[in-house]
Amino acid sequence: MIRIDFRRLVSAARGELGATLALLVVAVGGWGFLSIADEVAEGETRALDLSILRALRVDGLPHDLVGPKWLHIAATDVTALGSVTVLGLLILLAFALLASLRRWAEGLLLVAGAGGGLIISQTLKRVFERERPDLAYRAVEAVNASFPSGHAMLSAVVFLTLGVLAARFADKRRVKALAIGAAVLVSLLVGASRVYLGVHWASDVLAGWCVGAAWAMACWLAAFFVQRGLKRPPALKS
Repeated sequence: MIRIDFRRLVSAARGELGATLALLVVAVGGWGFLSIADEVAEGETRALDLSILRALRVDGLPHDLVGPKWLHIAATDVTALGSVTVLGLLILLAFALLASLRRWAEGLLLVAGAGGGLIISQTLKRVFERERPDLAYRAVEAVNASFPSGHAMLSAVVFLTLGVLAARFADKRRVKALAIGAAVLVSLLVGASRVYLGVHWASDVLAGWCVGAAWAMACWLAAFFVQRGLKRPPALKS
């Protein structure tokens, strides 16, 4: 009599579903970035970008942000979460934790994903060399080119990777959903803060989110298939 291990089947199905969703994110994110990049290169986003930036300023005063003072301070605090310094420290601490648990594969995934994301971000900035909004709109200091937003991209890469790893260690669905939802929320807040503070155009941030999410899921897919290949039993010799 043949016995069916339903638990194993369900686990395999979940893994395939996760891989399918990750592949979808890669495809949609890549397509989204290419579409936005094409519009930016042709200057077709300029009017909308400028109107969004002006809507976040007091009429006639580009240096005055709309909203209460505490919102200005909060936006400055949130935007720091996407800086290379903060993300680097977070990656270091997360890697140390994973290493102490002897989860080397997950630790390497996090480091490789973040390192690759930084290289991609800097390369794309040099390719497009887009100017940032005028100094009058900027509430904080910013360096290098504008497109795509490095803060939006790197926060998406790091926080989504951490969210996926946390979800993998969790047993309950609501905990998995919370981990991934929190990662998405933080990424969105960091990107939105860049536009609010006037250091990025809205299209910069959208492009950063797209390529960041696509890269994070591409790294996860690579790790998933490598791990799956390592677990596959060797073929029987005839």
